[in-house]
Parts: sequence; structure tokens; C-alpha cells
Amino acid sequence: MEIKVKCYSGYVYAEEPRSFVWQGKELGIKSIEKAWQEPGKRLFRVVTQDGKLFELCYNEADDRWSAVELIL
Repeated sequence: MEIKVKCYSGYVYAEEPRSFVWQGKELGIKSIEKAWQEPGKRLFRVVTQDGKLFELCYNEADDRWSAVELIL
């Protein structure tokens, strides 16, 4: 699902996501469990302030974010 993400951008865009809108509600990110890159993508496994686990993906070519909620 395509989403809007607020992120910290230092030397590159999308260096660290800080919050994102999911189902009409802004969710703050409590922690980043894992961050990695694949060709043309930046991925993050994050825990939100309310304890939910998500995988965020920034597609560099399309300049779009997507998210998937992961069930523990």
C-alpha cells in the first residue's frame, strides 16, 4: 500500500523514517529493527509507538513509499 512518510534525510534521502500515515492515522516510529538496501530500494523494519511491526520500502525509481504490516 502506498503511504506518506516523514523521514530524516542527511547525506541521502530516506536515511531514517520517523513517522508515516497508515489507514488515515499518523504513526510515530519507536525503533528501527533493521535497515537494508536492495537494487533501487531502501527497506526498513520498524516498530511503531503503539507496538506494531511494519516493513517500509522506499522505491527510488518511482519516488514512492509502501508499507506492509507484519503480524508477530
